[in-house]
Amino acid sequence: MLILALDTSSPAGSIAALQNEKVIGTVSTSTTEIYSSRMFRHLDFLLTELSLNLGSFDVFAVAAGPGSFTGLRVGLATAKGWAEVYRKPIAAVSNLEAVAAQQSHDPAVVVPVLNAHRGQVYFARYRRTGEGNLALEGEECVASPDECLEAVLSGHDSEKITIAATEPELMTRALERYRSNHPRAGGIWLECASPILAPYIGILGLQRSQTGELSDPLTLDANYVRRSDAELKWKAPSGI
Repeated sequence: MLILALDTSSPAGSIAALQNEKVIGTVSTSTTEIYSSRMFRHLDFLLTELSLNLGSFDVFAVAAGPGSFTGLRVGLATAKGWAEVYRKPIAAVSNLEAVAAQQSHDPAVVVPVLNAHRGQVYFARYRRTGEGNLALEGEECVASPDECLEAVLSGHDSEKITIAATEPELMTRALERYRSNHPRAGGIWLECASPILAPYIGILGLQRSQTGELSDPLTLDANYVRRSDAELKWKAPSGI
């Protein structure tokens, strides 16, 4: 099975092609240019290098958030267009799950963390099941690093917990403060995760396709977690 995976949710966006679980090509660049404006150049390069075309793929896997509002909208619209034209299914994957999936060892709990900017982080809490898969506990959230740790760690001091962050420095001081305030806390590790998420989105997309957890292009929407600036600043007209 061939999977094309797309992540346009951050400046370090990426696109990857997989044959089953084997990554056969990935393209990503680091620049101030938003990824959604350069993804088609990357796509052309990737397809040319692999001698493939969009119709060759069996599944389109796409990042569904959280992340950049504009980037997510562009990525989802692109995947929906591909799905409609080539009549192929879409697998929508959480960016936080793609971070959590990078942890190859066996902690009981993985807490993936992404930079939400404005002094905040996106985070979630995943528990590893008996089959080795990750199950989301609760909801994906946005908060300050200190609030993140209190939300996912407090009351779970006896568990082995890995915090997986694409930018670990965002959590370092908050974790030091948490440990000083919770001296009995142990078994907490902070690890660096790759910000190039497309290969992991592809692997998770393959799993979705195998279990039938695919998305309808007509109803698929992003999980922004945080409201947009327009919503936050909107004021209802007087009298409403």
